[in-house]
Order: sequence, then structure tokens, then C-alpha cells
Amino acid sequence: VQLQASGGGLVQAGGFLRLSCAASGRTFLSYNMGWFRQAPGKEREFVATRRLSGGTTYYADSVKGRFTISRDNAKNTVYLQMNNLKPEDTAVYYCAAGRNILSTSTTSRGYTIWGQGTLVTVSS
Repeated sequence: VQLQASGGGLVQAGGFLRLSCAASGRTFLSYNMGWFRQAPGKEREFVATRRLSGGTTYYADSVKGRFTISRDNAKNTVYLQMNNLKPEDTAVYYCAAGRNILSTSTTSRGYTIWGQGTLVTVSS
């Protein structure tokens, strides 16, 4: 599986963006998918994940209620809808795929395949 993230850009605080992550390869359906982000000078952090089994979603506390992860298996694509964006959401966003277990699904080590990242800039 290879991942291609897109949809980043510059938006004002309170605005919205939808990130897309297109996956190539027939094994997409066997991976849990997640989104992470890395702000300048900071470590990469977990944003959201959607479990393959049951479709359960988990979010970082900082984005809960504002971001939504979804998956379209017919299009081999995962989305991250980001509403009510804040300046602190500014970061490079990465999508990732992994055959992980729940306990590692919110950590980088739970994912083995990463997209190239897409920059989101939120102005105040």
C-alpha cells in the first residue's frame, strides 16, 4: 500500500478543510488507518484513527468534536474533516496505515506505512 495525502492549505481560524488520503494497492482493506500531525519544532502527534473492525473511531482530546475521520473503501480513501480550525492546528498532517492492535493505534509505532504529508496553516 502507498498513501498520498492532499487537501491541505491556508485557512482562517474557525474555517474548515477536508484532507484526503488515497491508497494504492489491493490490501488497503486490511489496514487500520490513522492521521497524525507535526507542528514546527514539535514531535509528531496522534490525531485520529478509524478501526478496520467495526469502524470505531478515536480522537485526540485536542480535536475531539471538531475533526471527523471517515473511510470510503470503494475509493480506497480516508478523509479527515476538520471544522472550527484553530491556529494551534497548524501542522503537517500525515495519513498512515497499520495492521495494529487497539493499544498501539494511537501511537506512531502502530503504523508502518506513511503518506508524504500535507501542510495545514490556520491563521488567527
